[in-house]
Amino acid sequence: MRKLSTVSLCVLLTAALAVTAEEAKKPLSPPASAAATIGGKHVTIDYSAPSKRGRAIMGGLVPYGKVWRTGANSATSLKTDGDLSIGSLHVPAGSYTLYTIPGEKEWTLIVNKQTGQWGTEYNEAQDLGRVKMAVKPVKGTVETFVVGLKPAGAKDGWLTLTWENTEASVALAAH
Repeated sequence: MRKLSTVSLCVLLTAALAVTAEEAKKPLSPPASAAATIGGKHVTIDYSAPSKRGRAIMGGLVPYGKVWRTGANSATSLKTDGDLSIGSLHVPAGSYTLYTIPGEKEWTLIVNKQTGQWGTEYNEAQDLGRVKMAVKPVKGTVETFVVGLKPAGAKDGWLTLTWENTEASVALAAH
């Protein structure tokens, strides 16, 4: 009986350690992506999705008036297989990095030509351009940062960034 108890205890401890190790492997800001076809052009945004976890986000963890990596970990990437307009900015087919400058009433979206870097390695000299994003409050609290791409008509769509109690958006158009 004692041997059976010892074996059972070992099995339980092994299972508990396996669960703990599995939870430790899960990143706090897991990889995520948004994809849509806008006017026949495939657009994909890959990012890491941080969570609020009880923190003050807008104006706190994400300060107003400073360049933000627009997610977590590696830089947020934009890939498009056709030319787009993001707001008033012409974006040729290709790969880019997205940064933002959040504000209380307006955000600035930065499309940067440098790719593959860590999210905090921003080089302004590599900017393709910048456009303004509209900001509005959202009902409730959005726990995990979400990038959205939504078609809106034959050649149009929207890029949205939503977290905590804020949504920033800008129009997209395919050429």
